[in-house]
This record gives sequence, C-alpha cells and structure tokens, in this order.
Amino acid sequence: MENDHNPKAPPVQSSATISGNPFQDPQKALDWSRSDVERRLGFRGGRFTTPSKVLSLIIALLATTAFYTVLILLQQKWPQTQWFAAMFLERGPCPYPTMFLFFWALAMLLLKWRKLVFQRKAFGLSVMPQEPEFVLTTASAKDVRERMCMLVDNPHHFILFNRIDLALANLHNIGHAADVAAILKVQAESDEAQIASSYGIIQGFMWGIPVLGFIGTVLGLSQAIGAFTETLQAGGDLVAIRASLKTVTGGLATAFETTLIALVCAFILQMIVSFMQAVESQFLDDCNDVCSKQVAGKLRLQAN
Repeated sequence: MENDHNPKAPPVQSSATISGNPFQDPQKALDWSRSDVERRLGFRGGRFTTPSKVLSLIIALLATTAFYTVLILLQQKWPQTQWFAAMFLERGPCPYPTMFLFFWALAMLLLKWRKLVFQRKAFGLSVMPQEPEFVLTTASAKDVRERMCMLVDNPHHFILFNRIDLALANLHNIGHAADVAAILKVQAESDEAQIASSYGIIQGFMWGIPVLGFIGTVLGLSQAIGAFTETLQAGGDLVAIRASLKTVTGGLATAFETTLIALVCAFILQMIVSFMQAVESQFLDDCNDVCSKQVAGKLRLQAN
C-alpha cells in the first residue's frame, strides 16, 4: 500500500506487504522453521514430536562427559563420596555405555517434550470463524485453508493443522459429511502410529540398558570366581588369601552394582516414558475433539 496521497506521512507497511508473500511472512503466529527446538539449534527438525537422533546424540555425549567429570571432581573434593563414584568408575566397562544410553534416551525425551509443547500452541489459534451460524462448505473451506497458511508457516508441520488441511483439501471429492469423518479418523490413526514409532529407539535403549547390567553381572561373577580359585590355591599364605579375597569382593561389587545402575536407569526411563505417552495420548485426544467440533460438526455438504 502506498501513501502518495500524503507525502509527509511516513510509509506504513505491514509485514505481509514487506515480504510480498504471506506464505513466507516472518511474523507468523507459529513459525515451525524458526521456533521448533531442533530448528533453533540448526538441526533438521523431526516430524511432529519425533526427536532428532543427531541432536540427542550430541546432547547425550555432552551429558555423559559432564556426569563423569562431576564424579571425578566429587571424589577428589569429598572423599566420603568415593563409594558412589566407584560404582560408575571402578566397576568395569558396562556402566559407561549404560549411562550413555540413559542420557541419550533422556535427551530424546526432553526434545519430545519441547516439541509437544510447541505443537500444543496450535490450540491457541482459531482457524474457523467463531460465529455460531458459520458452516463449512467447499467455498468456505478455501478461506479456512488460506487462514491457516497466514497463521503458520506450513500447516503440515503441525499435527492439528495437518489433519484439518488434509480433510479440507479433499472436500471437492467428497459427497457426504461422513466421508470427512472417515478421512479425519484415518489421519488420526496415522498420527497415533507416527507418535508410537517415535518411541522405537527409546524402547530399544530401555531394553539394552538392563542387558548391559546383566553383562556386567556375568563379568563380575567371572572375576569373583576366578579370584576365589586363587584363594583356594593360596593355602596358608595369608597375604595371598587377603589379596585374592579383595579381588573376590571387587568382582561381586561389579556384579551387583552394574545391575543396580542398569535397573535404576531403566526404571527412571520407564516412568518418564509412561508419563510422556500419557501426555501425548491426551494431546491426540484433544486434536480429535477439535476436528470433531470445528470440522465435522460445522460441515454442510450436498451429495454429488
């Protein structure tokens, strides 16, 4: 818009006028390409609430390094904490990959949480006119789709808007309102499968962590049994018996403490995963309610 009628007034332009393209307007109410937690950090964003494996891997490496650095500093500054640090530093190789997988799973769950919080912001945007007499037809569906493109950078980056857009895009091929409900149901099932698959690698970590603990148990018991054999062969040599018994107790400590670490980590992950699954399930139910009330409930179509 130009202000030629008033040369003294400074030109006033909206962000849409400046950009020249409403689909690339930087002032979107929700901009996935700039606001998604992974995109903000310069990584390729996962679909919907699926976390990035690369970013979570980097976070896990940093967290594992920080964890063991803190343990080393703690036992140096406070010797009374050495028993705790020894569980992770002196119990063979298994605690290291156990903690790495634990932090990797935590990083993925953290990213999922942040992405879910961002997805829920879509509920705060109204794409449908709020007038009670408004009905959704083939003609008005075009306006609704255009409004979604004005509110967000791409509706297909949001579970809710993607579901609505897919249903509205097929209105010209639909003869009955029941067909729209069927499309929404199919897309809802697809979204559920998408979110369920995003837990696949986390579930794999939750299975692998206890296995690492059991491997540590076997290694510790093997060490203890081997040392006990040396104790029997020591005869009456008290020095040799004491040394071998020390190795026996060290092996038993490795056996039990590696399993303890793995089971505690797996338990913590299971609790967090159960909570996240319940939250995401509620989110999908809320999406179903919005689609049912604002799309299927306002639809008026005539048979072709």
